[in-house]
Amino acid sequence: MCGIVGISARRDVVQSLLSGLQALEYRGYDSAGIAVIADAAVQRLRAKGKVADLVARQEATPVAGQCGIAHTRWATHGVPNEGNAHPHVSGAVSVVHNGIIENHSSLRTELRALGYHFESQTDTEVIAHLIEHLRAGGLSLLAAVQAAVKRLHGAYSIAVVSASEPDRVVGARLGSPLVVGLGEDEQYLASDIHALLPMTRRFIYLAEGDVVAIEPTGVRVFDAEDRPVERPVRESRFDLAAAQKGGYRHFMLKEIHEQPQVLADTLEGRIAGGRILTNILGVDAADLLDRTEAVHIIACGTSFHAGLVARYWIESVAGVPCTTEIASEYRYRDPVVRPGTLFVSVSQSGETADTLAALKLARQRGYLAELAVCNVPESSIVRESALVLMTRAGPEIGVASTKAFTTQLVALALFALELGRAKGMPEARYLDGVRQLERLPALVAEALRLDEQLKALAERFANKQHALFLGRGSHWPVAMEGALKLK
Repeated sequence: MCGIVGISARRDVVQSLLSGLQALEYRGYDSAGIAVIADAAVQRLRAKGKVADLVARQEATPVAGQCGIAHTRWATHGVPNEGNAHPHVSGAVSVVHNGIIENHSSLRTELRALGYHFESQTDTEVIAHLIEHLRAGGLSLLAAVQAAVKRLHGAYSIAVVSASEPDRVVGARLGSPLVVGLGEDEQYLASDIHALLPMTRRFIYLAEGDVVAIEPTGVRVFDAEDRPVERPVRESRFDLAAAQKGGYRHFMLKEIHEQPQVLADTLEGRIAGGRILTNILGVDAADLLDRTEAVHIIACGTSFHAGLVARYWIESVAGVPCTTEIASEYRYRDPVVRPGTLFVSVSQSGETADTLAALKLARQRGYLAELAVCNVPESSIVRESALVLMTRAGPEIGVASTKAFTTQLVALALFALELGRAKGMPEARYLDGVRQLERLPALVAEALRLDEQLKALAERFANKQHALFLGRGSHWPVAMEGALKLK
């Protein structure tokens, strides 16, 4: 996934931009770049490879400025090379972009006819030329971005600077996350709060279609109709230590060993006296579960596998029909939504583009309600769902999901048992299910004490070229998740 950082300040922001990119390295990327405004011009550095290569480029040919944008790229349009790396420049304008512009080809043809020359294979350069064309026609940078995004089809977030307005960064989002950070005499943009936590704990989560202008003195937010709006300021309680390896060789190993604690955290305050508390889904959830006659689970990747496991549980303990579908395919069907059908989205980040798009469609299709199982409290999926069940896994930095998967299973087990209770499952079976959940953190801790045996097995299989994961019933999706990990 790509990463965006933007800063407007009264100091040189280059090192902060680079540090922000380093905080986003866990997301994966193939190139990186930075652009700052200095001496009434855009100064840009780009590099194929790691952020360390960009840092080396900065040390060899330094740039400096008080307003800038930075990016890590995972190639979608065009091969991974310096020419396709962001930021892209057109005249006085420089742009970084996450997502995909679906109508980039027609816009490219239109802009070429207007005399614009393309130096890359990316859809992002289309945005740069379009904004520059509108700005050159007399619009301010903010107005040019507002006009440009109305021409863009797809899911994206962007950050833009212009040499003509040297203290301003303009951002926009639609279907891709972008958060505003608030500071003293400096303001920030990023695709992920990890990039900004060393600088601020105060954030504004932009709504779909929002455009924002940041300057050292403050922030202005506009909705999709260009109307000024006030979005709530949220205080992050994220523990910076959670983003450090803490003595482990890599994040994945650390997060594997965090599972007993995060499983306990996910259960905390949700079970008392051997029973699940009725308010875990909200004050009106009991009535809603009584009226639930079917469940549709929508997710992607690892979350999809968790949803497949939950399908077995829900049908077994609650006797309610359940389907689990990959979110990207749900968008291209016309599902039959019968009365009493509950829509459940599962996402670690709460920003998974296909899952978010499916949720938006679901809200138009007559579901009983929408339930989000998610790990990020202020994410888009959480904000747009009627009911929420948080997984409390904490930040997951490792690319291969571990603790997020197991906490999703715990949350979905809580939901399945509560639905089963509403549907009259045998009391003894319900109480046994709750007991097993309460034992789970200790059982996982016991399993993790097998480290040495597992290391020996890893050595034994390290030179094998093929592996086959097998499972039946609810263990089939677990086998698929295991295979995904090894891949």
